Amino acid sequence: MTSKTRPTLGMIIYFVTAFALGIYFTFAAVQGDFGLFMRAEIDAEASDLAAQLVAVQTDVAKMENLTKRLSDDYLDLDLLDEQSRSILGMLRANEIVIR
Repeated sequence: MTSKTRPTLGMIIYFVTAFALGIYFTFAAVQGDFGLFMRAEIDAEASDLAAQLVAVQTDVAKMENLTKRLSDDYLDLDLLDEQSRSILGMLRANEIVIR
């Protein structure tokens, strides 16, 4: 009898299966729907959306200011004059247009 031992077929199948599962779960942790790359993409998109939110809030504040200045309670005559001349395309007699 020889004392040379060969790994059995079951042991080989066990290690190949464990290795394949390890590779699969590593790939899923990095590339999957909830992986590291998706997390980085979501973080970048969140920062872009936060910047867009600030820009939109600034625009809304400007529009609210203009709306308030043209409301019945508080009327800014300079703004009203500017808006009416801009929309109607009218000029005062003493103004010069440069294009």
